[in-house]
Amino acid sequence: MKTYVVTGGAGFIGTNLCERLVADGEKVIVVDNLVAGNAERLPRAVDFRLLDVCDTEALVRTFSQADVVVHLAALPRVQFSIEHPFEAQHVNIDGTLSVLEAMRRAKVPRIVYAASSAMYGDQEMLPLNESLPAQPKSPYGLHKYVGELMLSLWHELHGIESVSLRFFNVYGPHLDPEGAYALVIGRFLKLRKEGKPLTITGDGEQTRDFVHVRDVVDAIIRAGNAEHVGKGEVFNVGTGQDVSINTLAQLIGGPIEYVPARVEPRFTRADSTRLREVLGWHPSVSLEEGIIELKRIFQIT
Repeated sequence: MKTYVVTGGAGFIGTNLCERLVADGEKVIVVDNLVAGNAERLPRAVDFRLLDVCDTEALVRTFSQADVVVHLAALPRVQFSIEHPFEAQHVNIDGTLSVLEAMRRAKVPRIVYAASSAMYGDQEMLPLNESLPAQPKSPYGLHKYVGELMLSLWHELHGIESVSLRFFNVYGPHLDPEGAYALVIGRFLKLRKEGKPLTITGDGEQTRDFVHVRDVVDAIIRAGNAEHVGKGEVFNVGTGQDVSINTLAQLIGGPIEYVPARVEPRFTRADSTRLREVLGWHPSVSLEEGIIELKRIFQIT
């Protein structure tokens, strides 16, 4: 049995991760300030701590018995980071620094970090691979890239084993229709449930690589357990297939309404070759299967 501390563990990805870890027989401690999380969804076996990741002293005490920290806590809305850069940076950068310093002081050996494909911005080539330069189009994308660099540096300076996982567009059970992850899918499901048109920004031909949360959880656990990684490696987590927002709307169904475009990357598609080769990971849930599951959860016929 390992002891995992999951920051932001009461959120969408964290809830799914905690369910899997508890099912695997691991001990799980969740750190969350509940700004966006919901502790009531967590398994009963989870040890929940109402804490902010910027409270370093409290983290040191919480991390004292940890084997692995999974750092999910963030303010992940791209648009929010543009409109509120100070607030977003405080959580996304200062919070990551707080986690790393608490780990150093508590002597926690490994961290798995929720990085983001937002750091790529617009690139001239697809699929997006880990060797491409960072070209973020939002403070959020910048914050997540800085977090990767911080993990790598703390490994060099203090020996903390670290792995960064660049999530593409994560969706699946427990997503919040108002939340940041899978915002498009969550919003579409909510609108369809309410009998309203699905609102699409721009022409709808922008594409995203949607990856199911169970596949993301599998990548996190592999990164937390693998003995041959931990030196600041970075891996994409995506399916390698990009889907236009128009196609996504057709899968969910219902009338469509177009609204003005916003600042966002035009096309994203992951090259997850490194993750497959190094950690043996591969996506197991297709977008079609995942949407059918969510429509059943949302009681959409």
